[in-house]
Amino acid sequence: MIGVDVLNNKNIVLGVTGSIAAYKAADIVSRLKKLKANVNVIMTESATKFISPLTLQILSSNYVAVGMFDEVKSWEIEHISLATKADIFVIAPATANIIGKIANGIADDLLTTTVMATKAPVLIAPAMNVNMYENKITQENINKLKSLGYKFIEPATGILACGVYGKGKLADVDDIISGIVETLSVTQHKDLAGVHLIVTAGPTQEPIDPVRYITNRSSGKMGYSIAERAHKRGAEVLLITGPTGLPAVDGIKTINIKTCEEMLEQVRHNFEWADAVIMAAAVADYRPEYVSEQKIKKDDDAIMLKLVKNPDILEQLGKIKGNKKLVGFAAETEALYENAKKKIDKKNLDMIVANDVTEKGAGFEVDTNIISIIDRDGKVTKYPLMSKMQVADAILDRMLDILK
Repeated sequence: MIGVDVLNNKNIVLGVTGSIAAYKAADIVSRLKKLKANVNVIMTESATKFISPLTLQILSSNYVAVGMFDEVKSWEIEHISLATKADIFVIAPATANIIGKIANGIADDLLTTTVMATKAPVLIAPAMNVNMYENKITQENINKLKSLGYKFIEPATGILACGVYGKGKLADVDDIISGIVETLSVTQHKDLAGVHLIVTAGPTQEPIDPVRYITNRSSGKMGYSIAERAHKRGAEVLLITGPTGLPAVDGIKTINIKTCEEMLEQVRHNFEWADAVIMAAAVADYRPEYVSEQKIKKDDDAIMLKLVKNPDILEQLGKIKGNKKLVGFAAETEALYENAKKKIDKKNLDMIVANDVTEKGAGFEVDTNIISIIDRDGKVTKYPLMSKMQVADAILDRMLDILK
């Protein structure tokens, strides 16, 4: 599985700018070193007012570069040598000022000069006042850099150093490390290149009347994570999703549906194109037989809804699959393995991802999961508690084995 081992012996150049969050650079450097990365730090003059270069020098075991005209430490041009050396260039924290400079080609200090000279991927973690972050000029600069291939880690929302609540806090160090791992993984692992993959996500909504519907607690996070990781590993992905509050994933064609029948229609329409389908959506098993054209009034103490069974999308695909690969999910509260194995046979699946939604950290509405993967032969592989992005990679690793 793609993971933190990708950092082993990688050269990471960390740019630190003049934000109060500069103190977190010490934690970033320490974490990267423990993961066996080699870290070189470049600080702006403003950053040195918030944290000492000596601190980062001790933690990184490398000289910390600050000024363009510092005393020469070697007979290499520093901004060129670090730019060439870098496997990835990270700026954390990144102020509005540094983002604006890079977006407009201004190279007036060691950090901006080195960024301009590097061909390594650049990952930027903004940190600033919420009004500065939301300023149209800042957003235009960020969007310009994104269009040029620069990567960003979204800032967090909370109480800022100025006492205002809003979006602008430096992202959590865990998220920054994950962003570095992910960016390096993308540059090295395109093992799904050429694969056409349909991923379904989220719940369905089965209408009762114009304002009410039956649904479930699925957030869509698992399906979206699979789609995002598959795309970054080179697959061409079609995401068919029920209603969620999640943002669209860049570079992925997305079809939004509401009901089970709408999802079935879209999956079947695109099935011929696909090499594999990962059915991560939590599709409603039943729908109201009758949908009222008008809002049902609460005149009576009780109402009776007659439910009819929805079509089983995977079961239908299993009957026409041919050489295509099908991956299902089994979210259970009891008899996990028995119920999951029955679904493999009944739906003609190549593998199934099983999880007990009653376990802490697993199931719906959380960013983690605990899964087991069961193949056609009944072999069970258990995984520990992981982030949904890590779970996505585990699923894709096994799917790749099946495709091969």
